[in-house]
Amino acid sequence: MRTQTTLEKALDINTDLKLYGTFAEIGAGQEVARQFFQVGKASQTVALAISAYDMTYSDIIYGKEKSGRYVCDSRLKQMLEKEYEKLIKRLNEVRGNKTTFFAFADTVATASKNSHGWMGVKFQHKIGADPSEIRMHVRLLDKQRLLQQESLSKLGVNMIHSCFYKSADSIDFTQSLFDQIKLGSISVDAIHFEGPAFVKFDPLYVNLSLIQMGLSEAIFINTQAEVENIGDALWDKNIFIQRASYKPVTTTHIDIASRGVKHFENEFKLKSSEVTTIFEFTLDNRLKNEKVSVEEAIQKVKMILALNLPVLVTRFPLFYQMKEFIRLASNKPLAIVIGATHLDKLFDEKFYLDLNGGLLEGMGKLLDKSTRLYIYPHKTKDICLLTKSYFPKSAIRHIYTHFIENKFIQDIAGCDEIDEFMHSEDIIKMIKSKKTDWKKYVPVSIHALVQKMN
Repeated sequence: MRTQTTLEKALDINTDLKLYGTFAEIGAGQEVARQFFQVGKASQTVALAISAYDMTYSDIIYGKEKSGRYVCDSRLKQMLEKEYEKLIKRLNEVRGNKTTFFAFADTVATASKNSHGWMGVKFQHKIGADPSEIRMHVRLLDKQRLLQQESLSKLGVNMIHSCFYKSADSIDFTQSLFDQIKLGSISVDAIHFEGPAFVKFDPLYVNLSLIQMGLSEAIFINTQAEVENIGDALWDKNIFIQRASYKPVTTTHIDIASRGVKHFENEFKLKSSEVTTIFEFTLDNRLKNEKVSVEEAIQKVKMILALNLPVLVTRFPLFYQMKEFIRLASNKPLAIVIGATHLDKLFDEKFYLDLNGGLLEGMGKLLDKSTRLYIYPHKTKDICLLTKSYFPKSAIRHIYTHFIENKFIQDIAGCDEIDEFMHSEDIIKMIKSKKTDWKKYVPVSIHALVQKMN
């Protein structure tokens, strides 16, 4: 089936006599409303279009923003609530028996290097229904402002159109949200759903699907199992991240996190309350040459949440890509911890061929005065590997030595302090061979979840 153009979707809405609503846009002009005026018959759809650029006027209309930021979820919610309330109050008595009302709003910054925004729709999915709501945070990745505004206008039209014509199925809804938008021009950090139109939607599935579709770089899930925009969740935080496959989480993962966080706190003179610990995994695991499905990702997320830890799910195969993403939210100290066996892959030049500076550029992007790579010993019955156990080839030895001597890469434990390294794969083998001793290597709180995986 041919994908509808943006103008065709706008015309669908303009010629649907049941639909009537308002548009409130801050920061990037009337990009979405413009599509409806351009296609014609907008008087049948648009009750009001407003753009409150000035902060004083914006505060008068929507109330003062406590956070001091105007491109944020709380400001978007204020806008949607205010505009929707005005619609119902002024027009429901006159046309409520024949109209499904909606309020569209966005608040966007396109002038800065980090162009991003929030947009959403509060709407009735059928006449007289209680309102439903969708809110989305998006980063605009095109370098030219006009291209950013074009993506924004298409996304806004798609959102309104999907709310009224695609809400029966979450997959259909998600795909139609991004019709006519070039892959790589936007990245979605979070989508929130509320209300009766979305009761069949699984927000976690929808958000993680965006990563698989190439429409999101990463999704953050807090300990309440809520998807949260990373810019809000990790703003100005000290962050400790452990990357692993977590299939399943093992007692070794827990020990790595415990020892790593203590090392992080000591190095940067932090209190435990000042550190945000995150378990991260990627859907694009180049080390194991595997792609993680959305269904499998959800299983992993549930296990980590059961340990009362937040989760970051990404599509970054390389650590420096994850680090650059985190730096959108915080410039405070950041530590990433890995097992010692990963050092040879980390310093494998083939993973950095797309960078002009190769391995040196990749490691320079990863490590700096406030970013560390912590190494947890890999201990078996026969060996124990540390940073000093890794011997890079002569061509890159000086690079490795530089980061070791400047303490950008550090051991966080000695061989005598730890037990043997227990891999996720070891647990799976035990379970498949009907051995019951696997349970002592897995946190008790996730035993049931692990059994369901296999």
